[in-house]
This record gives sequence, structure tokens and C-alpha cells, in this order.
Amino acid sequence: MANHKSNHNFKIKKARKPSQRKNSEDLTSSPKSPRRGKPHNNKEAFNEKPGKTSHSKPGSKGNKPVPAASTLKPHRKTAFPKPGNALYPAPAVMVTCRDPKTGENDIVTVGWAGNVCTNPPMLSISLRKSRWSYHMIRESGEFTVNLTTRATCKAADFCGVRSGRDVDKFRETGLTAAPGEKVSCPSILESPVSIECKVRQVIELGSHDLFIADVVNVIVDEAYFDESGAFRLDWAEPAAWSHGKYYALGEELGKFGFSIQKAAKKAKKKHRLRREGASSGE
Repeated sequence: MANHKSNHNFKIKKARKPSQRKNSEDLTSSPKSPRRGKPHNNKEAFNEKPGKTSHSKPGSKGNKPVPAASTLKPHRKTAFPKPGNALYPAPAVMVTCRDPKTGENDIVTVGWAGNVCTNPPMLSISLRKSRWSYHMIRESGEFTVNLTTRATCKAADFCGVRSGRDVDKFRETGLTAAPGEKVSCPSILESPVSIECKVRQVIELGSHDLFIADVVNVIVDEAYFDESGAFRLDWAEPAAWSHGKYYALGEELGKFGFSIQKAAKKAKKKHRLRREGASSGE
């Protein structure tokens, strides 16, 4: 393991605070919150802002403005010359692991990760055999998935392009290794959510092996609880991966079931009025 001083000299800044929009639904603007706190300082992490987003102004240099969906109709699709991975966006998670023989820790950034079962809770990650962390996870049977945010995005990218054979990624990025609770490998303190896992099955697929694992513990940062006790992951500005680029997730478009919410309310109201009419003898 290299013992040289880091030459990356990344700028350090505080994590972004929750939005201070003034509306009745903005729970972050309340001055009284028994469990609320500020997100981690991340003073040891790579905290430079990522590059420009795809929402550049028309005519600006770099990314082109996104045309309105209405201007793209009628939709016409064509096939790529060669089938490939097109399921995007995807989470770009930092997976922590420990060598059971040497006690060495490592971080590997994984683009192929996802939930696979609700009960029992299970998830999966896919790794190449050539990755330094592959044999750590295979031999220990444990790993921890740490969600990536805007503040830790650059660190996540570094952990995906540099090998643990050459550098100590915790030291180089300044990320903090927090002791595991249900597993021997550490989690990342600066991550808002860390998911401790134990490997159940490994399936050899081709370029990657699929690790299917049981979720044995979930650790969350208390700074992201609002005054009602709800966990606000959006405050952390989670990051996603799409076609070789990182994006910060932003605007909420709806919640589960919102597509039928109004219709359901109308039907419920109509049913209530009918019952009231029947009970009054009308």
C-alpha cells in the first residue's frame, strides 16, 4: 500500500444545506426541530462541485439545452447498432470492504447495484474479477453499500478509477471509515445511508460476477431527519450515474400512487355522500 502524501489537493467546502424555499410543505424552514441537524461538514472529503449539468441555458458553451417533450412528437425510435447496458440512470454507490486476512480496507465504486427482494431485504452488486476489492468481498462474504451524494461525488469517481492495489482510498479522498455494526468492514461516515450486507450467493455471468446479499443493517445520518421524524434523503442531494456522467437528483415529480390520487379522493367523497344521503332517508 502506498504511503506517499496525496497530491490531489481537492478544495474543501461544507455540504450544501437543505433548500430554504418558503412554502407550507418545506419542513426544512421550521426553526424548531428536535432531531434536525446540519449535514456533515465533509471537511475531509473531495467536495468540489461536479461539472455543468444538462440544464445549461440555450446558447451556452458545453451541454445543449434539453428540448421540450412536446417538440419531440411523434416519437420515433431506432435500434442501437449493438445491444448494451441502457438501464439508466443507475445508482453510483461506494462499496466498502475489508480483507479478512490483512485487515486492509478498500472502497470500490459500483455502477451495477440494486434492490432484488423486499422480504427478506436483499440487494445485489456486480463486480469484475480483476477489481482489487473482488476477492476481499468473495473471501469475507461481507460488504457495505454507501450512497453517493453531490458532496461525495468526486470521491466516488476517484474510488472507481483508482485501484486499492496502489492507493489507500480512505486516506486519498479523506473519507472517514466508521466501524461496522453487523459486519467487520467499515462504512463511510460522510454517506447519508450505509447498508451492511452479507453475501448469500455469487453468480458468474461474464464480464461481471453478481453478488446477491442479505441486508443485515441500515445506518443513516441523523442530520437528515425532519421535525416529523421522516428521513429526507433529498436533503443530501443523492447522485446517479447515466452514460458515463454523474447527475444530482433534484425536483420531486410525485409520490407513489399520485397518478390516481385525485380520482381516488373523488370516488371516496362520492361514496361518503351516498352513505350520508342513505342514512338521512333521501
